[in-house]
This record gives sequence, structure tokens and C-alpha cells, in this order.
Amino acid sequence: MSNSGLDLVAGGSGFIGSHIVESLLAEGRRVRVLDNLATGHRSNLQGLPVEFVEGDAADPAVAEEACAGVERIFQLAARPSVPWSVEFPAEAEHANHGTTLALLDAASQAGCRALVFSSSSAIYGDDPVQPKVESLPAAPQSPYAEHKLAGERALAAAPESLRTVSLRYFNVYGPRQDPSSPYSGVISLFARWAKAGEGVRFHGDGGQTRDFVYAADVARANLLAAKAAAAGRLAQGAVFNVGTGSSVSITELWQGLCASLGRDSGEPTLLGDRPGDVRHSSADVSAAARELGFEATVPLAEGLGLTLDAIANENA
Repeated sequence: MSNSGLDLVAGGSGFIGSHIVESLLAEGRRVRVLDNLATGHRSNLQGLPVEFVEGDAADPAVAEEACAGVERIFQLAARPSVPWSVEFPAEAEHANHGTTLALLDAASQAGCRALVFSSSSAIYGDDPVQPKVESLPAAPQSPYAEHKLAGERALAAAPESLRTVSLRYFNVYGPRQDPSSPYSGVISLFARWAKAGEGVRFHGDGGQTRDFVYAADVARANLLAAKAAAAGRLAQGAVFNVGTGSSVSITELWQGLCASLGRDSGEPTLLGDRPGDVRHSSADVSAAARELGFEATVPLAEGLGLTLDAIANENA
């Protein structure tokens, strides 16, 4: 079993992955990144001392190469979009679940110690129970959510020699979230519209609520999960929510961003509901606090400020 101090971040050129890479380097770990750059950007890793493998994580040969000599794996290789998974279900299954299966197999063969899987709160579907607790029955409403659930189940069935843990992210936001994508996170889009003086466009009526968690907090949750899994402190395939434990409506989010910039929020343009979207979502975070020692520390107002500052620096 490897004790090399080398970590693999699959999808490490992406928004969340790049934050995990930074956190690992800050802890003195060596980092290898595997990415096909379908949605990630090499610029997210600019100046960071990482080994880079470009390729498709669902390709067994690529996965084998990437896992060689690795101690721990962070599996973020996916296309995190409900609408895209509805439009292109076969391609989405390859990107979201084929990657997980290939990496699990390669990691087991390579003698890796632990694998942390980036899962999703989309698994809960539109269950009216709030907040969402990990013991709720799965109710996926999109191919994307089904792929994430399949990944969790594959981790739970992995050989005991490879310790596994799944993290169900709620709505992650922060610097480097790509606003050019039509599937970008709502905060990334709203922040740029607010700063540019543009109006807002809502899917639905703006009354949907979400639990927004800052990217640096998500990265810290990943590191804590990897340590706990590698040490054998967790049940195989354990699942944890990663959120703040509170939620805010989309309308309130937009109004808060506009207020922080001293501008009027205006009237929204309503675009209609998106297939697979849920109405309300907030996380029960007690299990992550108890088992991982994780608690989100960045309040929404502070995180929004940091995100706006990052956008300003990009445009400077």
C-alpha cells in the first residue's frame, strides 16, 4: 500500500478541483492532476508545482497511468451539469460514472490507500424533508444524479484495501467558477451580471432555496475525508453532506449581491423551470462535523465578497 505522499486530483483543472490542489500543496503534499480539459482550464493551475496528465479518466489505460505510485485519489472528473446530462445521457454517463469505475479499478490495482468521491446533493431529488440528511432514501431526478448515486454505490463495494468516502456537495461557489458555461453556478453568473450592471435571469420563479458553500471549505472537507478514510476511521463508502446547514432563496441571493454593490436589483427575467432542478435544498451537516471534524467557516456574505474581489482582479 502506497505511502508516497503523492495525491491524484482527477478533474484538478476544474473549479473545485483546483481549490483542492491548492489545499494539498499548502499541506506539503505532492500533487498529480488528471484532466481532459473538457470543462477545466490549465490557467486554474497557473504557477502551481503539479504534475499534469492530460487524458480521459474513463480510459482504463489513462487511469492506470495516473494512479501509478499514488497514495490518495480525489475523484472530481465529471461534467457537473443536470441539463447536460438530460440532453446527452450517454455522454454524461461516460463522463460522470465511467471515470469513477476506471479510477476505482486502477486505484485498487495500484495499491492506493484512499479515494474521495465528489458526489452531489442532487441525489436527494425533491424530497420535501429539510434539511437533507444522509439517511434519506435516494430520489435522483436526472441522469447526473443517477450517475453520482451509482458512483457512491461503486465506492461502497470497493475492496477494503482501498478505503473510500463520498461527499455530497450542496451549491459550491467561489473564485474560478466559469461564468462562460451555460451550466455555471448561479453565484458565478449573478456576480458578473451584478458587477456589469446587467439584469438578472431566473430559472423558475426565484423562490428556490439553496445551501451555498464556499470552495475553500469544500476543499478542506476533502482533505479531512481523505485523512479519515486512509486511517480506517470510516465505514467503507461512507457518505457525508458538505454544506453550511443554512439556505437562501435565489431572489435573496441576487438582492444581496446588488446591495453589496450599491445598485438596484431590478425586475428579473423569468426563464421557466429547468428539467431535473429541485425546489428546496439545505444540508444536515451533523455527520460531517461528528465523523470528519468538518464545519463550514466562510459565511455567505464573506464568500460573496471574496468572489466579487476575484472577479475584479480578473478584469483588472
